[in-house]
Amino acid sequence: MDKSTSKPPLHVHSHDGLEGQGHHHSEESLRAILNRLSRIEGHIRGVKTMIQESRPCPEVLIQIAAVRGALDRVARLILDEHLTQCVSRAAHAGNIEAEIAELKAALDRFLD
Repeated sequence: MDKSTSKPPLHVHSHDGLEGQGHHHSEESLRAILNRLSRIEGHIRGVKTMIQESRPCPEVLIQIAAVRGALDRVARLILDEHLTQCVSRAAHAGNIEAEIAELKAALDRFLD
C-alpha cells in the first residue's frame, strides 16, 4: 500500500510475459478483496490459536469451514471482477481466445 496516498496499488498481471497485456482492477475492488483477505488472515491465526490451546476438534473444524467459505467468497469477487473487466477488455482488444483459455486453466485448478 502506498503510504503517501493510503491507497492500494493498482493490480496488474500480464499474459505470457507480455508487458502491454495487463489486467487493471479498480481500487475499490482491490480494497474489498484485500480487506476480506486480511479478515481471513486473522481468522486463520485464530484457528492456529485454537489448535495450540487444544480446543475440541469439532470447534476447530467449524472454524476451518468458515475460513473455506470466506476464501470461496473472495474467489467469487475476483472471478466477477475478471469477467466484468478483464474478459470484456480482451473482447474489445480482439484477444478473447487467449483470455478464455487462461480463465479455463485457472478454473480447472481452482475447482480441482
